[in-house]
Amino acid sequence: MNDFHLAQVNVGRILAPLDSPQLADFVAQLPGINTLADRAPGFVWRLVDGEGADSTSLRPENDDDLLLINCSVWESVEALREYTYRSDHLKVLARRREWFERLADFHLALWWVPAGHRPTVSEAMERIALIREGGEGPEAFTLRAPHPPPSGVPTA
Repeated sequence: MNDFHLAQVNVGRILAPLDSPQLADFVAQLPGINTLADRAPGFVWRLVDGEGADSTSLRPENDDDLLLINCSVWESVEALREYTYRSDHLKVLARRREWFERLADFHLALWWVPAGHRPTVSEAMERIALIREGGEGPEAFTLRAPHPPPSGVPTA
């Protein structure tokens, strides 16, 4: 068993409310894409709201009703990369401009967590802030420039 797992967060500002006709196709695909993630090799956990299906009712910034968050944990960079770019997830990802604004800042961050740790919304947003403020590094990075897991035994 690995001592560390890879956490990922991405945020996106939707172009219209979730219950709008513009977002209907996106919302309709969420159950299938979440099931695909849940069954993907190397998947560990994903953030869900009180309804337990997805995280669409969570608002990482209280003053922004259109900002959504997705956070998950994976066994490795390779497992996340396989799911993201080599599964049917890619078909949904390719259509993201139909549903989401293009954000000027980093909207994604990866970091290593002790195996068994489940990131909170505030922890995930701190990683987004880190990468926005200081660029990529061992504490917050992207799939373009991944960092290896820390050496040694994790501390709680």
